[in-house]
Amino acid sequence: MTRSKFFRSNGVLTGFSLSGHSGAGEAGEDIVCAAVSSAAYMTANTLTDVYRFPAAVRAEDGRMTVELSEGDAARCRELMEGFYLHLSEMQKQYPHNVQVSITEV
Repeated sequence: MTRSKFFRSNGVLTGFSLSGHSGAGEAGEDIVCAAVSSAAYMTANTLTDVYRFPAAVRAEDGRMTVELSEGDAARCRELMEGFYLHLSEMQKQYPHNVQVSITEV
């Protein structure tokens, strides 16, 4: 299962962490894992390369963490909310493969 935890501070999503593999298919053929990974990398790359925010991004096999300052997070609220919405909809479609939660920080 892919577990995604979003971090929220004062009503603003300031980051997220992803861990695990969805288990919806064989490695290299898992469409759920591919969809989550693609959206996560698009979000991280947009934060760092388009918005040019100094986000803390760590990625390794089966894990990714992205953290923003509260000020930067407020300036890209729509992107973070869109990523959260995307994964929440995936959780509805694939409840045995994707889990989404929010933690207040």
